[in-house]
Amino acid sequence: MKANRRTGIIIGILFIVGTFSGILSFFFTGTVSDSPEYLAQIAESDKQFIFGSLLILLMGFSLAFIPIVLYPVLKNHNKALAIGYVVFRGAIETVTYLAVWVSMLLLLFVGESYAISGDDAQWLTSAADVIFRFRELGSMCIIFTFGIGAILFYLALYQSELLPRWLSVWGLIAIILHLVTGFLILFGVQTETSTSISIMNFPIFLQEMVMAIWLIAKGLKAEPFYRS
Repeated sequence: MKANRRTGIIIGILFIVGTFSGILSFFFTGTVSDSPEYLAQIAESDKQFIFGSLLILLMGFSLAFIPIVLYPVLKNHNKALAIGYVVFRGAIETVTYLAVWVSMLLLLFVGESYAISGDDAQWLTSAADVIFRFRELGSMCIIFTFGIGAILFYLALYQSELLPRWLSVWGLIAIILHLVTGFLILFGVQTETSTSISIMNFPIFLQEMVMAIWLIAKGLKAEPFYRS
């Protein structure tokens, strides 16, 4: 009982740290990425950009630890779903976050080199465009790895009844909306910064925060909620 309580608190804190690190990172790096003169802006805001990239790294590691902490509990209910969750959220997504982080450091290096060389260094602009596209690809991969991992997570929670099932159902519906945003961005219908994308992602943000608060306050249920 105490172990489930402790595990729930840890997971709840990791969800909050990971989510808000991601939101804050956007405020430090998102506006830079949207600028047509992003190389010059990166060079001028180098400390801001470094801090934003570190927040992305913090988000990645925080979210990666959740399946690791939760695996010993989930495997007792459905080992296949537990392993799938660890693979997608603990391994693949972490590697993708690292790739995005490295691409941001490379953008910073190219931006500083561009500021020194001036407009004549067109090859730096071309290199930055390649790195920027790689970063966009990494962000797209995160959408889908996060989505698939979350589906496995909520299916496992629904089956195990470690949390009330309404939270699991809410999570499943919200994560499907999140995956839809990935396809809208992939096919160029919307961009990552579109208002409609933010609206469609809000349900999963809200669900995760409600779930995090529940976990911190009550922990994981030692016995199923609905079985007699």
